[in-house]
Amino acid sequence: MVRHEPFAASRVLQRRMLCLCATWVWLWALPALAQAQSAAPTPPPAPTGFWERQNLLGDIGGLRPFLDDHGLTLGLSETSEVFGNLTGGTRRGFDYDGLTTMSLTLDTGKAFGWSGGTLYASALQIHGRNLSADNLGVLQTLTNIEATPATRLWELWFQQSLLGDKADLKIGQQSLDQEFIVSQYAGIFLNAAMGWPALPAVDQYAGGPAYPLSSLGVRVRAKPSSVLTVLAGVFDDNPPGGPFSDDSQVRDGEASGTRFDLGTGALFIGEMQYSAARPPFAATAADLPGTYKIGLWVDTGEFPDQRFDTAGLSLASPASTGMPRQHGGNFSLYGIVDQQVWRAAHESRSLGVFARLMGAPDDRNLVDWSANFGLNLAAPLPGRNNDTFAIGYDWAHVSSRASALDRDIGQFTLMPYPVRGSEHVIELTYRYQIAGWWTVQPDLQYVINPGGGIADPENPSKQVGDELVVGVRTTITF
Repeated sequence: MVRHEPFAASRVLQRRMLCLCATWVWLWALPALAQAQSAAPTPPPAPTGFWERQNLLGDIGGLRPFLDDHGLTLGLSETSEVFGNLTGGTRRGFDYDGLTTMSLTLDTGKAFGWSGGTLYASALQIHGRNLSADNLGVLQTLTNIEATPATRLWELWFQQSLLGDKADLKIGQQSLDQEFIVSQYAGIFLNAAMGWPALPAVDQYAGGPAYPLSSLGVRVRAKPSSVLTVLAGVFDDNPPGGPFSDDSQVRDGEASGTRFDLGTGALFIGEMQYSAARPPFAATAADLPGTYKIGLWVDTGEFPDQRFDTAGLSLASPASTGMPRQHGGNFSLYGIVDQQVWRAAHESRSLGVFARLMGAPDDRNLVDWSANFGLNLAAPLPGRNNDTFAIGYDWAHVSSRASALDRDIGQFTLMPYPVRGSEHVIELTYRYQIAGWWTVQPDLQYVINPGGGIADPENPSKQVGDELVVGVRTTITF
């Protein structure tokens, strides 16, 4: 028995060595396992509390998870607002208007294995009255949901990612204000010019392919680098069809959005976007993200002269044919800056500023320059991390050719007649996030020189008075 004791001790030693090796391997692998787990954390569940969730109806009794399993996402929201002008305008008063938006998005990969595809459809139900048309006579529409009451298709398109998600192609019925000429920080404002600026809204056919209209077209987007994005597209330039002089959103009583016009001209648009975590050329250690954009649109349609007729006479002359001279084509250049300039340490509070400038030829455009400026303060009050306060300024300049026509009217009628110049809008707004699905937004706008200084309908020798407009908007996401 004594002879076997060394062998028993050897076996004990081997077991101990194996345990030590296993422990060493585990300790060596543990950081790598922890790193792998931290790199792909399990996402926290979406909040389900009534006031915390993002949709009023939650999962709609299981409908949303069922749709998601089949690649479908349902969107439904209601926006309602009441606004009134306390001073100036063509008359005083308040109006209510509202917008119901419904959308359906299909992920073709989830639905039937077609990788990288997205099919999207949206519809609008516009109701109420428009204070801008009823009381104000402005170039820059008071709010971004005012439109001719209708139930209509808005967008219907298919998008396919390409080149490993470095590019994508979109084809179908599209609204350009969803991707082009967009300022990130201007999105909180209610005045429509902060979204789709006054220049294209006034100078393009029926306001262009922007809310509540859209046009058939093709858009391509590419990301040559992590900081550079290029957008380009071609679209029908006249969503409802009809002559330029008729800017109605409804054509021949049809307002369904399914009358796809292709008979006027083509609208080409291109935009280059540079985004970075720090301001360019700034020697700062702080990460303050910003985006800088330049773009151009070109329209091949015909556009009427703002002063002269087909015979070369002023349109105000008694001898005029009354038919404006036509110009072939139109274009505009624009630039946009969105820049965060301050962020509090370890807080949600931050300050962002933006600027957008557009220019176009003055002979064929009523508005030849437009600009927007403003600032946003996120989390302005303690404990209100999801609220935003903003102040902005909109400017629309009436072209010199159109102003000259006003002077002609005064000379031919031998009566005092206002000469249009520029319209200015100052807006203060506060978006209060009551719940994840509900916002309330009081808003104040002061309009100087409405319409650029249009004549008062009741006294054509005087301009419409400056307007103080107040109101409130509420938005519920179902």
